[in-house]
Amino acid sequence: MEKFIKILPNIMKSYISKPSSKIVIISIIIFLAFLAGYNFKHKPIEYAASTASEHTHTNEAEWWTCSMHPQIKLPEPGKCPICFMDLIPLKTNADVDHPRQLQMSETARQLAEIQTSAVKRSPAHKELRLSGKITYDETRVKTITAWMSGRLERLYADYAGMPVKKGEHLVDIYSPELFSAQEELLQAKLAIERQTNQSSTVISNSRNNLEAAREKLRLLGLGDIQIQAIEKKREASEIITIYSPLSGIVTHKHAVEGMYVNTGMEIYIIADLNRIWVMLDAYESDLFWLRYAQTVNFEIEALPGEMFKGKISFINPILDPKTRTVSVRINLPNPDGKLKPGMFLRGTVHASLDAEGNSINPQLAGKWISPMHPEIVKNHPGTCDICGMPLVKAEELGIVRQPSSKQLPLLVPASAVLKTGKRTLVYVKVPNTEEPTYESREIRISARSGDFYIVEEGLSEGEEVVTNGNFKIDSAMQIAAKPSMMSPEGGVSNTGHEGHSGAVPKSTIREMVKLVVDVPVEFREALSPLYDSYLNAQTALAEDNFKQSKTYLTKLGKLVDNFNVNNFKLADDAHHQFLQISKQITDQTKHAKHWQSNEDVRKTFEDISIAVLNMEKQFGHSGEDTFYESYCPMAFNNKGAYWLAKDKQINNPFFGAKMLSCGEVKGTFPSKTGSLMEHDSHE
Repeated sequence: MEKFIKILPNIMKSYISKPSSKIVIISIIIFLAFLAGYNFKHKPIEYAASTASEHTHTNEAEWWTCSMHPQIKLPEPGKCPICFMDLIPLKTNADVDHPRQLQMSETARQLAEIQTSAVKRSPAHKELRLSGKITYDETRVKTITAWMSGRLERLYADYAGMPVKKGEHLVDIYSPELFSAQEELLQAKLAIERQTNQSSTVISNSRNNLEAAREKLRLLGLGDIQIQAIEKKREASEIITIYSPLSGIVTHKHAVEGMYVNTGMEIYIIADLNRIWVMLDAYESDLFWLRYAQTVNFEIEALPGEMFKGKISFINPILDPKTRTVSVRINLPNPDGKLKPGMFLRGTVHASLDAEGNSINPQLAGKWISPMHPEIVKNHPGTCDICGMPLVKAEELGIVRQPSSKQLPLLVPASAVLKTGKRTLVYVKVPNTEEPTYESREIRISARSGDFYIVEEGLSEGEEVVTNGNFKIDSAMQIAAKPSMMSPEGGVSNTGHEGHSGAVPKSTIREMVKLVVDVPVEFREALSPLYDSYLNAQTALAEDNFKQSKTYLTKLGKLVDNFNVNNFKLADDAHHQFLQISKQITDQTKHAKHWQSNEDVRKTFEDISIAVLNMEKQFGHSGEDTFYESYCPMAFNNKGAYWLAKDKQINNPFFGAKMLSCGEVKGTFPSKTGSLMEHDSHE
């Protein structure tokens, strides 16, 4: 073969000027291609061994990998056998003294887009989004009932919604019982006036009878002024007027003129709207963050552009078993009547967290609070403005919580955290190394604070953790038989070619593909309805179709909730991964009934997209379609957001028609079954 290559130029030179030269040259090229293929097919181990020896000689152990599938490791550049992207150089550190470390070349680090961020101590805050509506202040609602049986002669407040003032007449009623009671009063009054030279006992009894007659009229609903008027007039009235006991709005009218009513029958319900209640619904998972006196900012759909603010004055101790929510109350003044019962609103609570992740409200420290009306807060002892009860220190009521320590919480970016359900892992940049080196480390975290988690154990202030590319590093660790997210103890790579420094010769590519799709085919096929619902929602959002996007995401939540993963024989790690992804999706879709606009759906769609992308990366999809990981850097005020798409053309679900084509494709996900079939066809 080598001798033939040496004399090839002379052969081609001799034929180049002849008419049949083209046919000869083409024949030579075909023959060379056959010999090269034959030589490569029968000597893969020699090729890999020679390549390995060359790299051993240079002490650089350089291999080529895929930025999207870092488990692929080949001894020369080329295309990824899974997604057919160009391979990038990768350098691994084979030092057995550091089994939890991975060393990369600077070029590989840049191509893999590895980014790090420092762990820091900073105030931790949690933002809760709650929805609810305005309702009446229950302490300012009165029911006007018939205190005696009779006939309603006239209704002055003759429709619901009519404003009334305290002391204004509401209804005229004729009552034989009331007329008889007036006669008793007049007779008792006349008996006292006629007494002359009577004993003190008789006079005392007469006065008692008069007072009893007056009290009877009071119990029938008459006021002192009305009673005095009857005594002065000395004549019983057939019709008595009932007056309003408070100012407010007639919310309900239960009677009409001419109706005969019995004692206790409702006539009106009147509510004072000078103060109203804002009732927010908090889910079980939100309760940990809520404390008395926390400030709530909210906006009302009926009053666009206006922002309102209040403080939490009551948290219901009883959970609604149907909605699994707890009502949170804010008391607000409403002197101009702008806030109307029934209005829907969306509120935001900014909770402060201490170093242990507990919600605190230090603003109540040293304050005095009414035990019956927690909205009454004063700086000194006193009595409640509503019920007159003595105020009590907030600490004694147990509704104030101060920081557990003076130290600020230690925060790690949420994008750096890899959670498996059992363990939490981060990759820490090893300082003072010649080439970029990263070390896996298990940590313990508590609450999430925005884009950060509070670290309880495992990290120190100032350490740098990988915030982008950590999944790629973890995959490389797993293929290199080192401890990783899925393999905490590490172990020998099961490719069957561990003798070549963890690299896989070309002859074993098909085995590598099998390792990537190591889940039952039935399981991946069962995921198809989940992907379909998500992708339909993505399309609907791109078209600004609120109703359809809400419908498809609600359907996705139900599909995930009804998905029985126990029907498939998954490995423990895969089982836990799917349960984590399922919980992420259902935690978001369970709020669907509160979505009121495309913006509400898009905020939720961001978190659902992260879960669905993780599902695609972990388990893949069946069928013939290729999926794409798309990214919009301008979403959510330039924070950026990812989503899974079925088309390579960008159809932005976070902006819709405003910026439909804003974004770029960051990754490609061919069908797992499709890639296997395609590879088989080439063998």
